[in-house]
Amino acid sequence: MLCSKESKLSYVIWDIETDSAQTDWATIIELGAILLDDDFKEKDRFSVRCRMPQDRVPSATALCINKSNVDLITKGNLSHYEMLVQVDKKFREWSPATFLGYSSINFDDEVLRKEFFKCLKKPYLTNQDGNSRHDALNIVKAAFAIDENILKTELNDKGNKSMKLESLARLNGFESSGAHSALFDTELTVKVLGLIKEKQPELWREYLNTSTKVVVENMMQQEKMFSINENYFGKNYLFLVAPLHPNSFMHPSYKWCQAVNLSENIEELQKLNYQDLKKAMKKSPRFYKTIKANKAPIILDKSYAMKVDPYKKIDPNLLNKRAELMKTNEKFSQDICRVLKEAADEKAETSSQVDLEPEETIYSGGFDKLNNDAKLFQKFHESDWKGKFAMLDKFTDDRLVTFGHTLIYNEAPEILPKDIHRKIKRKIASRILSTNKEKWWTVSAFYSECDEIRENEDKMFAFKTVDEKLKFLDGINDYVMNLEQKYSDA
Repeated sequence: MLCSKESKLSYVIWDIETDSAQTDWATIIELGAILLDDDFKEKDRFSVRCRMPQDRVPSATALCINKSNVDLITKGNLSHYEMLVQVDKKFREWSPATFLGYSSINFDDEVLRKEFFKCLKKPYLTNQDGNSRHDALNIVKAAFAIDENILKTELNDKGNKSMKLESLARLNGFESSGAHSALFDTELTVKVLGLIKEKQPELWREYLNTSTKVVVENMMQQEKMFSINENYFGKNYLFLVAPLHPNSFMHPSYKWCQAVNLSENIEELQKLNYQDLKKAMKKSPRFYKTIKANKAPIILDKSYAMKVDPYKKIDPNLLNKRAELMKTNEKFSQDICRVLKEAADEKAETSSQVDLEPEETIYSGGFDKLNNDAKLFQKFHESDWKGKFAMLDKFTDDRLVTFGHTLIYNEAPEILPKDIHRKIKRKIASRILSTNKEKWWTVSAFYSECDEIRENEDKMFAFKTVDEKLKFLDGINDYVMNLEQKYSDA
């Protein structure tokens, strides 16, 4: 396998608690992180919490899960912006490092990127400037695919091994009653990863080898075949795959890497005409696999998948022949990519044409203006609030100007001209007071959710008594009522 140079690593294990599960609209209200050396020995730790900004409504469920009561979201020492400034400073102080969270690639990382984007900071801190990122859950799933008894587990409601952090920690002897606070969940992640590192030391570096997009893409171009791990219906499997041709291995629209499952009859697939290939690509299970290079996929040596069904029953010479066919038949790979592009184009044409809000455009809104304005970020944050407001005239990206005005509205509203202040307040009011089903959380949605939790005896979360739950809900309900009153005259 293609391996990165053996070098000493630093790890940043981290976790967040938020007011929502929607990454475009979630607010980080707590973050915990631990810096580890290459031997997984702690070097530093960091924990921070903030008050809720006044331009958004939280989800009652999210606050119940992380037990963020009304005092925690209103009386903290730090504003939301001040907290993000501290996070940015600490993570840069700890860089370069490999950043890992539990199921972080699709949530924690996304939320942090979007929070930095909205407060005019460079969004891609965890995978730029010498940093790389990985996902502890990906590593855990791969470890179980290699050895299903690597850690003690319990079965979930569907009868599969539970991969939940709290469950794994508790079953393997770690106190887990403080789960769902950011620093505590970070500590549990360190302990679970530490067990895997100890029990599978020879695999640990292989797991981490795919923490950068460039390494994964190099593997796709240079390796003939390898093992990947995928999870289906709660069960972990190893697949032996061969990348598409080195010149045509990437999805033309999404830029995801493509490979084929070597248990499939590649010889016959390559004989199909284009229309029959299109039909074959729609059949389930698919003969091709998508490998998202920027999502820390687990890629291991071919030997691991060759030990399991169905590959161990197939002649290794035949597997090798199929992989060689993929390396040499560029037209077949081009045809696969052509089919994928047609499907992507069709999906784009039929997708919703509703205009996106600025908060939803970190990837779709264009990188040129963002990158150009990013040169001003440091000076913006070093300025006082009046200076920040004046600097917004220099920004060319309208999204950033909108975010900058909202930031000042939350942090220093008195310096805003009355017309801009009034415009921002009306925009916030139109969002949070909407009675429609919106992408963000509204006052109306919060009340409905709060009532449902209040009346449902099964929704106890980590509350010990019904009275404790009701008192908690009363507190956050009062908070939202005050928000509603604040914007009712906008």
